[in-house]
Order: sequence, then C-alpha cells, then structure tokens
Amino acid sequence: MTEKDKYYKDIAKAVKFFWNTKKTQLSASSDKSNRGAVVGGKQMDAFVGLIKQVAIDAGVPDSCIYTKNNYLPGFFRSSKDWDLLIISPSKKLIAAIELKSQIGSYGNNFNNRTEEVLGSAVDLWTAFRENQFPNQQAPWVGYFIVVGKDKKSTTPVKNNESHYSVRPEFKTATYIDRYRILCQKLILERHYTSVALLCTSDAKTFEDVADDVSIHSFLNSFSGYLKGLADEFK
Repeated sequence: MTEKDKYYKDIAKAVKFFWNTKKTQLSASSDKSNRGAVVGGKQMDAFVGLIKQVAIDAGVPDSCIYTKNNYLPGFFRSSKDWDLLIISPSKKLIAAIELKSQIGSYGNNFNNRTEEVLGSAVDLWTAFRENQFPNQQAPWVGYFIVVGKDKKSTTPVKNNESHYSVRPEFKTATYIDRYRILCQKLILERHYTSVALLCTSDAKTFEDVADDVSIHSFLNSFSGYLKGLADEFK
C-alpha cells in the first residue's frame, strides 16, 4: 500500500473537519465575516493529527511529538510557536512544521502568508546557523497550506506594474497559481524541506495542485526522513 492510499481516508476526514470547524466558527462569530474563521485557528487540527499519526507510524514515540506550546528560539525574534515539533530524547530538533489555510480574502492575505512563511524560515535557519540547536544535523522543516478553490482563487489576478514588470510566471496567474509558485520556490530555494498545497471547494472535495507540492509528496518525505533517523528515538 502506498502512502497515498494509506492516508487518503485520513486526508478526506481532515478536509471535512476543516470545513465543519470553519462553519461553526463563522456561525459563532459576532461580526458575521470571514474573520471569525480566519482567526479561529482550530480548522487545521485534524491535519496536525494526521501528521502526528504519520510520525508515529514511522516509529517516533508519542512523547517526542509536540503539538502545543511549540516555541523554538529564533535569531531575529525571541521565539516562534510552530504547529508541530519532533524532538528526540537527546533534545535534538528533528522536525518543525507550520500549517496555514486561506479561504477567501485572497487579495488581502496572500502577501501576508508569503511574508509569514519566508520570515519563519529565515529566522529558523539563521538561528540554526548560529548554533541555537547545537550538535545536530539540519532538521526537517515543513509547510502545509490549505487554499480554497473558488471563482476568486481561479481567476487571473491583475498585477501591479507601475514601474517595473513582474516575472513572467505571474503574468496570468490566479491566486492558486501564486500559491503553487510560492510553494515550489520555497522548496527550490531550500527554505523548507517539503511543502504541501491542498485545494478544496467544500467538505467533500480536495485536490493537489502539482505533484511536487502535493500532500502525498509531503507525507512521503516526512515519513522517509523519520524512518532514516530511527536510531535517534531508541
């Protein structure tokens, strides 16, 4: 059984949980806007649970997996709270993962997401370079994002070119295209070990945008890396 087949049902359940939680948060939000769901922060919990299960299946003890208060020291700032950490019994940082979502309000939030993901990576890797995590190899660093697939995210976006032209790949790009480009470049420039971009329209539908930034590629990379470090958890 491939990793894709093995975790397909879990991914489907996580997508359903995502939409159901978002719906609940919107209903409870007094401002009746998308902000109630944007700041709720719980929609991705099932995906965190899925990633944790992948780690356990790869041989990582539950006691080495952290999903709350996951502060890592930075270089440009004191610390940053990651969504999931794996730390070995000898206190080596094995993996750090950030999860985000974006449904609607693409124009207001795409640049914010870009700045966040780049800033987190630069801060972590600079801290690593400065020996903040001594006596260990580089950790596996992952970024996973869920993006809505709707009319606004699949329509080409107007570029601002008042002084200079944007790069060719952005000329007719939709917001989903922009997220794909971002994710692929995060890997290309080695800011992250692996990145996953999952698109979804509702609780019953989801899809990958490109093979190199698919959730299955992400989980395979994560699982393989952890299996290769089995001795760290003995």
